[in-house]
This record gives sequence, structure tokens and C-alpha cells, in this order.
Amino acid sequence: MSKDVDNKGSIADDASFEDVEPTELSAAYHKPSNVHIIMDSCADFAPGIAEQLGVEVIQFPYVGPDGEHFDDGWKTISAKEFFDSMRRDKKLHYTTSAITPGHYLEVFERAAEVGKPTVYLCFTAALSSSFYAARQAAEMVKENHPDFEIYVVDNGCPSSAAELLGLEAVHQANKGLSAKEIAEWVEDAKNFIHGYFTLETMDALAAGGRIPAAAANIGGKLDVKPELTYDQTGALTVKTVCRGRKKALKALLQDFKDNYSYDGSLPIGIISADAQKDANWLEAQIRKEKGCEGLTIIHSQVGPVIGSHVGPGMIALIFWGTDRREKLSLSDRIANRVRKSK
Repeated sequence: MSKDVDNKGSIADDASFEDVEPTELSAAYHKPSNVHIIMDSCADFAPGIAEQLGVEVIQFPYVGPDGEHFDDGWKTISAKEFFDSMRRDKKLHYTTSAITPGHYLEVFERAAEVGKPTVYLCFTAALSSSFYAARQAAEMVKENHPDFEIYVVDNGCPSSAAELLGLEAVHQANKGLSAKEIAEWVEDAKNFIHGYFTLETMDALAAGGRIPAAAANIGGKLDVKPELTYDQTGALTVKTVCRGRKKALKALLQDFKDNYSYDGSLPIGIISADAQKDANWLEAQIRKEKGCEGLTIIHSQVGPVIGSHVGPGMIALIFWGTDRREKLSLSDRIANRVRKSK
């Protein structure tokens, strides 16, 4: 919870992520003894969460004007410094790349030497080739360690949606699920995590070549704020387009009201790109909803890898809700069965 949100729901104008109180997880979420869980930095963990979970985090690389860096959770550079650099130079573009099979091989070899059954919840294959590199590395390790049990699972969701998935994967491991069962659990559970986000500007999309610069310029002049989500494969899709930031934030809140499971035992996530005031506003509105007053709300900062594509001011609302497969068309449901049969 943010200290900048008071009991009446008013928001401090100088809200900062540094003022957010760290989330303390219960013992049910602490490191499981029976399964080793690996994730990656694109889960954009809130400070201290990965350590409490006992999750090993593989760092994704990114390249800036001064060379290659690794996403270390804002230890080397602060989120404000990173996003301020993008604000100053709208043409500045940080490039990102996949984790190499060689890097995965090193991580999985270490896990094999320890010998504990391992599950890797990999950043969605819809947005990165890392999943295929990880599967390749896992097969190589199993050739050298035939008794080693390792499962590579496409988490199917970007950023802090994966963080929420990891939280409950650890929880279920502590309740007795085996590594194989955790892998199967993730394949089903990821369909119940919703994520909706909006952008302050489309400059980062234009700088990365994802939309024409002219489109970003026109969108800025018209104050257009896209609201995005992700589909069953983890690919990003545009849900709607709003005129103005406040309408975009209200659209996020409405999606929460429409799809939230209202299970108070499951935390929700609010993630932003140096936009804590808006993150605090969202928290205050959520806590006004019946049954949501005591919710655990985890605030996170989007990391430099995903942050380089969405730019400063991005804000997302992540939560457990209805089964997203129920909204698929008949054709898409058949396509899902085809994918699973491969």
C-alpha cells in the first residue's frame, strides 16, 4: 500500500514510488522446500518480493546509448532516471533482446547440480523468443542429467501479471504440489489473470518502430490514450482508445469491476512507469469497492525492458478474475485445442 493514499482516498501531489510501503508476504508465500522456481526480470517484481518467495530471477538484457545493461530491478539505475531520459529525448530508444540459450544453460546446469525439481515460468513466447531458447537449454541439461526434473512453462502474461502468477505458484508448492503439478497448474491458472494498461504517450512505440511517428504525433495532439490488454497467447492487443488520461484510468477501473473475482485472499497489482500519483489514485478507487477495503495491493515499477517499449507514464492494473477463455470465439477455442495437441 502507498503511504500517499490516506484513509479518505486523497492523493499526495508529490507521490513517489519510494514512498510505497514494501509488501510483507505471509509464510505461505515463502520459499518452498520441494520445488525450485525460476522466473525472469520481465515479471517486474516489486522490491523484496522475489527474495521473500525464494524465486531465482534471470535478468533480461537491454541496450542503451552507453551500451548493454541487464535488468537488475532498478539497482544500477533508478526508474526515474531511466524514464526521465526518455522524456527528455523522445527519439531515444532502448533496444531489448532475448536471453540466450547459453545463459539459460548456465542457470539450468546450476539447478541440476543442486538436484531439486525445477520449474521455469518464462516470459510469454508471444513477445520474446526466450521461451524457445529456454526449452532448448533444458533439453541439453537433461541429456547430461537424465534424472533432473525441469519444466519450462510459457507464463502467457507480461510484466506484473507474471509476478502474481509466481506468487500463487509458490503458494501452491508450499501446499504440496510437485514440480510437474506446478507446471500444469500454471498452464491453467494463467487464464484467470487479467491485465489492462494505458500509455501516457505513444512516443516509445514510435521510437521502436511499432507505429509510425506521424501516428504518435497525431495521437499526442488529440490526447489519445490507448487501453491495451493481452490475449490467450500473451500477445498485446488494443482494447479501446480513450480521449484523455482520466478517461483511460477510469477504463482500467471499469475493467477491474467487470472482471475481478472478488476473492480477497488473492493480491492484485498496480504497476507504473514513474506514474505513482495515478497508481495511488487507482488504489484509492479500488478500496472504495465493496469487499476490496482490505485487499493486498502490490505496487511495482515496470522494468527497463518492458519500460523501453511502453515509455514513461504507463500504468497497469493486474488481478485474478474470470476465466478469460470464456470470452473466446468458437474459432479461437478450436485454435487453442490445436495448440495444446502439439
